Amino acid sequence: MRRRFSRVIVFDLDDTLYLERDYVFSGFKAVGRWAAAALGVSGLGQVMRNRFDAGCRTKIFDDSLRDLGIDAQPATIARMLATYRQHRPEIGLAPDAERFLASRDAATAFAVITDGFLDAQRRKIRALGLYGRGIHMGICTDKWGRDCWKPNPRAFEHVEQLFGRSGGALTYVADNPSKDFTAPRSLGWNTVQIVRPGRIHDYAHRQMVPADRIIETMEQF
Repeated sequence: MRRRFSRVIVFDLDDTLYLERDYVFSGFKAVGRWAAAALGVSGLGQVMRNRFDAGCRTKIFDDSLRDLGIDAQPATIARMLATYRQHRPEIGLAPDAERFLASRDAATAFAVITDGFLDAQRRKIRALGLYGRGIHMGICTDKWGRDCWKPNPRAFEHVEQLFGRSGGALTYVADNPSKDFTAPRSLGWNTVQIVRPGRIHDYAHRQMVPADRIIETMEQF
């Protein structure tokens, strides 16, 4: 980076800057449209959403097809998964995150480090318009392969190198204490866990590396 900032705030993406459930529902709609066109089946998107709202988190595609009397063939599931990951997300920033990004001062840089399948995460970043909202850099860890997903420190070290900052000059804001804070804490970063109402995951029963602080909204940052 040519410009030297006094501090760098790095965000996770899913359930940090926006609610991941919005992406899930957007994907279900896209798969439903595909099913209507390719299989002649209506209502699949709503069936999947109903299952999700009921707490189902595995085999939603398979079980939702069977609910509609359709055999869940591997090729069909693969096409549904591709449609889900490659769709154009209908998502928006959480209002508090939008306000926070808009309030950035000239001495602070913003960046993103996010896990997940590369194409899907890039599509989310574009849909949220992050580069037009003050984000200087978006790092999708999958570009280096799944072994470099968090808690691998590679992305965090990359941020340090690019911004020329280390330790307490950097802060990572994320939602998942089972993987998000291991690397930044080991590097001496500040860490903040955001626990959004409406988030998808409950990490209460997982082995955790806690953040330095816990907030529910960016206004508490």
